[in-house]
Amino acid sequence: EPEIENPEASRMKRAAAKHLIERYYHQLTEGCGNESCSNSWCASSLGFNRMDNNAAAVKALELYKVNAKLCDPHPSKKGTASAYLEGSTHSNSACSNRKLKQDFHSVRDNFKDINYLTEDKVYEILDICGEKKDYSPLIRVIGRVFSSAEGLVQSFRRSKPHTKEELKSLQGKDEDKDEDEKEAAATSSSAMEEDSPSSSSSRLGEGSSGENDVQKLAPDEVSVDIEAVRRVYDRLLSNEKIEAAVLNALVYLSPNVECDLTYHNVYSRDPNYLNLFVIVMENSNLHSPEYLEIALPQFCKAMSKLPLAAQAKLARLWSHYSAKQIRRMVETFQQLITYKVISNEFNSRNLVNDDDAVVAATKCLKIVYYANVLGGDLDMEHNEEEDDEPIPESSELTLQELLGEERRNKKGPRVDPLETELGIRTNDCRRPLIPFEEFVNEPLNEVLEMDKDYTFFKVETENKFSFMTCPFILNAVTKNLGLYYDNRIRMYSERRITVLYSLVQGQQLNPYLRLKVRRDHIIDDALVRLEMTAMENPADLKKQLYVEFEGEQGVDEGGVSKEFFQLVVEEIFNPDIGMFTYDERTKLFWFNPSSFENEGQYTLIGIVLGLAIYNNCILDVHFPMVVYRKLMGKKGTFRDLADANPVLYQSLKELLEYEGSVEEDMMITFQISQTDLFGNPLMYDLRENGDKIPVTNENRKEFVSQYADYMLNKSVEKQFKAFRRGFHMVTNESPLKYLFRPEEIELLICGSRKLDFLALEETTEYDGGYNRDSRIIKEFWETLHSFGEEQKRLFLQFTTGTDRAPVGGLGKLKMIIAKNGPDTDRLPTSHTCFNVLLLPEYSSKEKLRERLLKAITYAKGFGML
Repeated sequence: EPEIENPEASRMKRAAAKHLIERYYHQLTEGCGNESCSNSWCASSLGFNRMDNNAAAVKALELYKVNAKLCDPHPSKKGTASAYLEGSTHSNSACSNRKLKQDFHSVRDNFKDINYLTEDKVYEILDICGEKKDYSPLIRVIGRVFSSAEGLVQSFRRSKPHTKEELKSLQGKDEDKDEDEKEAAATSSSAMEEDSPSSSSSRLGEGSSGENDVQKLAPDEVSVDIEAVRRVYDRLLSNEKIEAAVLNALVYLSPNVECDLTYHNVYSRDPNYLNLFVIVMENSNLHSPEYLEIALPQFCKAMSKLPLAAQAKLARLWSHYSAKQIRRMVETFQQLITYKVISNEFNSRNLVNDDDAVVAATKCLKIVYYANVLGGDLDMEHNEEEDDEPIPESSELTLQELLGEERRNKKGPRVDPLETELGIRTNDCRRPLIPFEEFVNEPLNEVLEMDKDYTFFKVETENKFSFMTCPFILNAVTKNLGLYYDNRIRMYSERRITVLYSLVQGQQLNPYLRLKVRRDHIIDDALVRLEMTAMENPADLKKQLYVEFEGEQGVDEGGVSKEFFQLVVEEIFNPDIGMFTYDERTKLFWFNPSSFENEGQYTLIGIVLGLAIYNNCILDVHFPMVVYRKLMGKKGTFRDLADANPVLYQSLKELLEYEGSVEEDMMITFQISQTDLFGNPLMYDLRENGDKIPVTNENRKEFVSQYADYMLNKSVEKQFKAFRRGFHMVTNESPLKYLFRPEEIELLICGSRKLDFLALEETTEYDGGYNRDSRIIKEFWETLHSFGEEQKRLFLQFTTGTDRAPVGGLGKLKMIIAKNGPDTDRLPTSHTCFNVLLLPEYSSKEKLRERLLKAITYAKGFGML
């Protein structure tokens, strides 16, 4: 109770205890400097057993509790002497302190009652200390205020909310102004604070008007003067001793803040508590090595405890910052993650998921990530409507419930809570402030045990963190592995349900999605089988695919499926069929608005795309990026025409930029024409009676927007809806949408066209008597590297079943070259299921080249080898 009644006395006691513990710690780690010291708990005494920092910290606490002997610092230890003298309240140091007290008694009288800081007050103390050439009074004030949550929350308050101009200045766009302008800005800011001596900071400290001030703030505003904080840091951090005080204060501050947020619900009582995090994060030296060991990890742990509303407010505030400032914060958290990863040995027993500092820094990085999205180029509108007709549920659902096997994630993948709080999705951002790639941490990806991480992601326990909940930090390879585990587990789950179902029903059911197709009727056969599956039991689409070509022998271990996908894609994208139009200039396909094919054909290609992702196969499809954006729920807009139809985009762009009279010079109306399959013009009114409405300078933006909407959305609405429906039949329960951005979805489906055969050479393994140094192997790689681009693609197609590199490049492809007997006239052969090349030991390099070229050039079909 006394502590509650007199918080200042309590705070002073805590500060005194901390200083004493610190002295014990220095004595254990550095010693007093006296070579003849007899104190057994001093590092300078003979026979003292050295201990590491953690052990010293624990021992210091024990010595404090028993009031053990403290040495006076020896004169040879001048650096530590001042530190000891400054903070000590022990009787041993009283005499040494007396002279210092006399010298600065008058200065101390001025500063001992300062419990919070303003910009002017910092400069005033700085000037006084500069005259005396001793900065210890300022160091003491900084230590007191920056180690106190209450003091920091009340510091650097602004007297009124930011204007729009001030918010713009936070973006740092005026960084190039000359010094005179900066000084003028500083002067005007100081004058403003002087005009209101009883500023909001002191009033809020007394608890009189805090709530009212908070209510006046916008969702992206705080009551701290951020520009003033930046100016103060610029002055303070140039002094090493002051920076050390800020560092030490942060170490003391963070555990108390973590406790406040975890147990005392402090933010809901005083939203101004957020000021503390804003002020600390403005420290431009946070990413320096001194902070990485203790201060920053502890601060991140505290920051990660912020409630959702506080995180959202921070994200909104930081979204007004410049790209440079966002990048500095990203680098701060990334440095900590990288430092912790490389300084520890993480493995399947010592998981990186269990490292509190890495987890906390990742959670903090998420706030900056959403600030980066919010501050970027946003398109919050143009969202695709959900399918009118829901995807039918599995007929096995009732049985699953009976068996206690209720389907997980029936409503689809999760959504990030912070995303919901902010009312934004990553896909709403056209271009972020800094590239998404800067949020990926490669060292973390290398040590992450994805099977364990995926388990934590699915189970969602409070005590286990999954990095899949922060997909921005993972690269495409790691996310693809997470997706692979999800797909495989779902396949096994479907297989298990099928077995249980067959036991209950007493009938034989197939645990696989079996497709038996004729090579010359592949589309018809696939369409009939997949349509029946989709109607009868869509859950079967989530079984493992097993393809069989009629009249051909070959067990499908993956290779036959690859060939099936390839043949279906070739057939369905054939311009003669007329389902898709092909643009020679862009080399891209687009939905044919006047196609005669029924919706089932488009549903089939959607299912094929979904199955390719689900079964980890790469397809040779060429869509513009807008297709993947539309699959992820965004409509096509004018900007998407740049890559989908560059000629039309350029024409419309010129229309928007035309400086003359559009109506008189161009004579365009709100009626547009298209040509059908037979070249006949088809007219379409963008507005009612469009042929009578001229396009003018005033309405041209509307014309361009509606034109793009028609071309990318309305004209192909029927075809695309069927296509998307097929895709979602396979992927609706997958975390695909949660983990991947549209450009990454394209990479998943199509693979990478960048082929690095040197990386493939590095990762290739050998069998049957070959090794890296075998003559034939050296000649093989020399031959392959000498091939042209097209021949290299043919080789890849021959060996793996696709001419694209998987996610992560050819280095991720596990190819095996096995010996297939001595010199012979037989051609090389391959098992595309396992990426195995069977290579006879040819007698010469010329023969090797000739046989290999013949094999890869005539490689269509699947027969007995």
